[in-house]
Amino acid sequence: MRVLATGGQRLDPLASRCEVSIGPVPRGVGYNLGMAKTPAMQQFDRFKAQHPDCILLFRMGDFYELFYEDAVIASKAVGLTLTKRTEGVPMAGVPYHQLENYLRRLIAQGYRVAVCDQVQDPKEAKGVVERAVTRVVTPGTLVDDGLLDDDTSNRIAALTFVGPGETSDASIAYAELSTGVFRLVDATHDEVVDVLARAGVREVLYPECADGEMPPRVKRVVEALGLSTSARPSWQFRPDEAREALLRQFGVRTLDGFGLASDDPAIPAAGALVRALCETQVGATTDASMYGKSHRPRSPLAHLEPPKREGLEAVCVLDATTLRSLEIDRTMRGGTIEGSLLSVFQERAIQCRTPMGRRQVREWLCAPLGSKATIETRQRAVASLVEDVRASDDLRGALDGVQDVARIAGRLALGRLTPRDLVGLGTSLERLETIEEAIADAPAFVPSREALSSIREALTPLASSIMASCIEEAPAHLREGGLIRDGVDAELDEARSLQHDAGAWLATYQQDLIETHDLPSIKVKYNRVFGYFIELPAGQAARAPDIFTRRQTLKNAERYITPELKTFEDKVTTAQARAVEREQALFRDLCHDAEACLGAIVAFASTVADLDVLLCFADKARRRGWSRPTIVD
Repeated sequence: MRVLATGGQRLDPLASRCEVSIGPVPRGVGYNLGMAKTPAMQQFDRFKAQHPDCILLFRMGDFYELFYEDAVIASKAVGLTLTKRTEGVPMAGVPYHQLENYLRRLIAQGYRVAVCDQVQDPKEAKGVVERAVTRVVTPGTLVDDGLLDDDTSNRIAALTFVGPGETSDASIAYAELSTGVFRLVDATHDEVVDVLARAGVREVLYPECADGEMPPRVKRVVEALGLSTSARPSWQFRPDEAREALLRQFGVRTLDGFGLASDDPAIPAAGALVRALCETQVGATTDASMYGKSHRPRSPLAHLEPPKREGLEAVCVLDATTLRSLEIDRTMRGGTIEGSLLSVFQERAIQCRTPMGRRQVREWLCAPLGSKATIETRQRAVASLVEDVRASDDLRGALDGVQDVARIAGRLALGRLTPRDLVGLGTSLERLETIEEAIADAPAFVPSREALSSIREALTPLASSIMASCIEEAPAHLREGGLIRDGVDAELDEARSLQHDAGAWLATYQQDLIETHDLPSIKVKYNRVFGYFIELPAGQAARAPDIFTRRQTLKNAERYITPELKTFEDKVTTAQARAVEREQALFRDLCHDAEACLGAIVAFASTVADLDVLLCFADKARRRGWSRPTIVD
């Protein structure tokens, strides 16, 4: 059965000659319809079997459909209208353009969601439209702008315990899919909650047990923090399997370069986490309806940093009790940011200029430096900006307009870049040289200048290419084009010209026909049924030239078509589609260019985040009259 959508209509994939009415079915119990399922529903069943722990959103035309218990759950969770077709199957739908809104609401309630998209043009389908699960969205793996809080990290962790005892040590691997952060932590039993809380973890993965129950040690941790959980197959935590996942991800033959010995206890958690993250990006492709043909990154997690073990970075690890007692990021009484030390750096008048900086300031406050040398290096940078007001003003102006490049880089690597992301990347990278100039005369910023200088050669041409190609007010998507500037591409300009200048061409063509064939009554017209045609009064039909082919006979007129007019008609009727297709191709080319500079983009984001926090510290110190403390051993 072939299923197509027209005019935003809901499609019924359950259509069949058999009609069977069934009552409510408890969750987890199959629906035996007593009938042969349609090809579309067979597709649904196959994808649902692959993702049994997820709510499956199944794209059909202009809607994402939910069936069976998924529909029942979603109707209660987010208020979708629940309907039943003739077979009694519960069904609900989400308009495709509201997907992110409903995803956000489902994820906020702890659900995992698998998004199944149409990956074939319905017009080209000979049978059922090809579909694929393009991503799995979970509370700890959010990457899209509308699903994330700009100022808060959103991370996922894998947790293993080194021994069988209730007080055994733990290995924690956590990552942030939106930025590529990947860290390893060795923790005592008592430190696990502190580590997960400080890291901003939202979801915990653990090895499944034979009895299907959550291990008591894991249960105590996640209940203390209110985290979402996901049981993973225990074989994924086996050292050999986990090591292979890490080797494959980072394209290396040994993990020695990451400081991981062959028997390192962190390997099981790290490898299982990488495997789980790869599975969430099962399609590794952009939304076909938005971008046209898929833009595939080098790997599903091309931006993921090599694992870095915490504790080797000379920072003070503050446990949850200390963070709470000192009210670093939450108050003791109300547990709110307002009134905490963090809130001082979030005051609207003086705060970090970029989302990256606002996230970084929390990281620095919750994990202060533990080395005198690094503390004094940071102090010198802050003091330089406190003393040089002009440099501070220049840097502040340079950082204004820099968008969340860290998360844009994540979406680029995952193949989920939007037109607005691309333009945001271009406008941000344009600030690179201005940022360099702002800190040019400050000795304390030599490392930052060197970092920016090393990536300038790659990023400056990329920024110029993006901004020369794209309009500044980018559309949210490319379904109707509207991103690429006029004059960038001759093929695109021709397609647009045909749309915009059709009337002028027809007027010129009509005048040419009148003069060439001495037929002053000729009219060139258009209607939706017959398209473009030449109309000649019936009394002059005998004078119609040989190149005229009759298209329609009316009482008082004859209508014709010519090869030239037919060619023009074909061009105009396909011009919009060709223009959008060409824009999508140009967009993909720009994405590929940006992807080639991914490492430099990530380095730019990291450097900007550091500079942003240092500037915020300097502004606060100047405004509040803070003094630079002397550090003693």
